[in-house]
Amino acid sequence: MSGLDLGIVGNGTIAALINSRGDYQWACLPRFDGQPVFNQLLGGGGAFSVWMEDLASRTQSYDHNSAILRTRLESRDGAVVEIVDFAPRFENQGRMFRPAALVRRFRVLAGTPRMRITLTPETDWGGRKLKPVRGVNHVRFIDEELGFRVTTDAPVSYILSGTSFILDREAAFILGADESLSDHPEVIARDWEERTRLYWKRWARSLAVPFEWQQAVIRAAITLKLCVYEETGGIVAALTTSVPEHEGSERNWDYRYCWIRDAYFTVTALNRLSGMGTLEHYMRWVRNIVAQSKGGHIQPVYGIGLEADLTEDFAKQLPGYRGMGPVRVGNQAAEHVQHDVYGQVVLGVAQSFFDTRLMKRPGLAEFEQLEPVGERAFAVHDTPDAGIWEFRTIAHVHTSSAIMCWAACDRLSKIAAHLGLLARADYWRERADIIRGTILEKAWNEEVGAFTAAFGGEDLDASVLLMAEIGFIEADDPRYISTVQVINRDLREGDHVYRYKVTDDFGKPKTAFTACTFWLVDALYRIGEAEEARRVFEALLAARNHLGLLSEDVDTETGELWGNFPQTYCMVGIINSAALLSRSWGESI
Repeated sequence: MSGLDLGIVGNGTIAALINSRGDYQWACLPRFDGQPVFNQLLGGGGAFSVWMEDLASRTQSYDHNSAILRTRLESRDGAVVEIVDFAPRFENQGRMFRPAALVRRFRVLAGTPRMRITLTPETDWGGRKLKPVRGVNHVRFIDEELGFRVTTDAPVSYILSGTSFILDREAAFILGADESLSDHPEVIARDWEERTRLYWKRWARSLAVPFEWQQAVIRAAITLKLCVYEETGGIVAALTTSVPEHEGSERNWDYRYCWIRDAYFTVTALNRLSGMGTLEHYMRWVRNIVAQSKGGHIQPVYGIGLEADLTEDFAKQLPGYRGMGPVRVGNQAAEHVQHDVYGQVVLGVAQSFFDTRLMKRPGLAEFEQLEPVGERAFAVHDTPDAGIWEFRTIAHVHTSSAIMCWAACDRLSKIAAHLGLLARADYWRERADIIRGTILEKAWNEEVGAFTAAFGGEDLDASVLLMAEIGFIEADDPRYISTVQVINRDLREGDHVYRYKVTDDFGKPKTAFTACTFWLVDALYRIGEAEEARRVFEALLAARNHLGLLSEDVDTETGELWGNFPQTYCMVGIINSAALLSRSWGESI
């Protein structure tokens, strides 16, 4: 039975998910949203699997401050094998070397283990096996749309036939382009491993981490970095598709695309740690989106290569996670009207106008490019949309969308003032004030004692907790304090928070949305309940899997992780909450 006991390896071009037995459960080529050639996570037969005779125990860990994963397998007779997995990433001749390649090294640490290593990739979303073409020390997998080669010093005959054999020496596998290697695979694998390790250690060293929870923050930051498609700057919401939000829910979505909302949160979190490279890459991606829109509608989600057409379809050949289909390819959200996107576009790049560390800072031209986004935000701020939770058949004037429209105008005013454009600063301040007044009048419900999910409504929505974080309202405002308390009372179960509890297109949600719990943690801290905020935060950290990773949802009764994995929203929450709650370095040493 599949589960989310998974680690991630990647390099900004591709990524793979590996379970604690050493099996590749998920890997897409040639990029995050490509064909899943290893698809066992969704019940397919595409495999790069490991079997050990009489397996007794298994452990898995990352090398310190890196994206190099080690899986240790031990048999009942004391034989021990260590599997090292990574995707090469390091500077080479002045450029970042990040090929669509994956590396595995098998090391015998004790005894004479008997192993079986199988390599049976698929294509067409589980509809067809890729036919192997054997070489002396490699296997080629080629068809019309996909091609790669696995070079190894393990016995190719055993790999192709699935025969078990005694592993009596180290073995290396390099999955990459259909090209010959320049050296022995073990030599290349060792070299790439050391250089990749050095890259990640240096990158982690550059982060401005809080004093407390350092390892949790660094792991979250590395995970976010692995979700950035560096060629374009697009950031995926997660690396998977169709892991359901709860058992039998059919809430199975394809998250291998770039939501402007999720990307904004990711960029903000990494900026908080001084990971400026992601901001610079994302700026290029979002500027292209703005240019394409020409002042009109902006989709909430695009492909990582700026693709606008994400037509949703079903991969009927795959049974789904634990047999719980459907498996969706594409995402209908690209067709939605979601007004919060305009605020997130501006928020996502606003810091770049002020941050003197950037190699190239935006100026007047970039500001003028953003102004039509603000005009659009002002025009739609009080009109219905699908909202942050992407309702498919429900439309309201959602409070969180209106708040983000305010944020677009507010930040444009601040950017204009910074650039010395005083008339434009006044113009955008006037619009921001109009939106703010509308929200305060129509979203506050005195009887409920909270800002509600929609104008004139009564239902609660955890997303309104963000209004203090983005500066819409002061945290000591009685209305905000009351909102936090009401959400804490009505949307929280145990130490987890639901997005909402009303019936939507698929019924009532049955799992909590982990990002919302982080938002509550931050809100509790802001209204003065620091001790409770720290306690809930610690509970969230305990909900992570064995490698410190989180998926989208959690079962409030069992603690089981559900939803697409790893979800950037959740890893962002670890960083933001730790930065807010941690004691300072000065008071701790």
